Amino acid sequence: MIPAEFEYVAPTSLDEAVSALSRAGEEAKVIAGGQSLMPVLRLRLAAPTTLIDLGRVPDLRGVREDGDTLVIGATTTHHELLHDPLVAQHARLLAEATATVADPQIRHRGTLGGALVHADPAGDLAAPALALDAELVVVGPSGRRSIAAADFFEDYFTTAVQPGEILAEIRIPKHTGWAARYEKFHRAAQQWSIVGVAATVDVDGGTIRQAKVALTNMASVPIRARGVEDALVGQSATADTIRAAAEHATDGTDPMTDGNADAEYRSHLAQVLTRRAVTTATGI
Repeated sequence: MIPAEFEYVAPTSLDEAVSALSRAGEEAKVIAGGQSLMPVLRLRLAAPTTLIDLGRVPDLRGVREDGDTLVIGATTTHHELLHDPLVAQHARLLAEATATVADPQIRHRGTLGGALVHADPAGDLAAPALALDAELVVVGPSGRRSIAAADFFEDYFTTAVQPGEILAEIRIPKHTGWAARYEKFHRAAQQWSIVGVAATVDVDGGTIRQAKVALTNMASVPIRARGVEDALVGQSATADTIRAAAEHATDGTDPMTDGNADAEYRSHLAQVLTRRAVTTATGI
């Protein structure tokens, strides 16, 4: 199908983009890579009066260091994340998850910020952002504000970004030297996750000093597996320890039942994939 008619705006700075969004009002849409928005427009599930393209705003793209924090521009593509040495060194979990997103064509166009703002509970990048304690910086008419990943995702396809605001950057505390693994289960190649597990661990001398685990598609938003984390920290990195910890993967979850899987099956997958992810990350 063909999208409904709209005005197209291509600002060259973030200030211009915020001003354009403010003028256009709530009927406007912001587009980055367009891999989620364009199908919606073509099906006319959305019919914005104005489309604001962030592709020509250079300040929204790239990866840099800021002390103990990794700063990633919102329009940085999946392909760029996969090949960036800073991401590989300081946020390996994000690279692990990004490698599972769709196919190379999608990864060349899709962006980290676009994926996070889209907030699909089956999306693969929200759980790593949550596990890595990311902060998401949005800019609007009232200035800049930071939102913790734990507060950013509010419900299905719903975030804390307010009308008139644009996601500008993602700030991730450096997890240098942490091992990581993202495990997902899907029915066919390149499909959305039925369940995914993002795990990153700090292991020293065979002991798990710190562990962060988050789940994809086990609730309407990504969710931290706190029970798993608590069961791992301070313990020896053994198969028995990991197996027992993985039994807590479903604590506090609210898995859905749909055409892909029922809630009981998703709960089983969460435990299995958690065990796999932590086992692979610890290298046992």
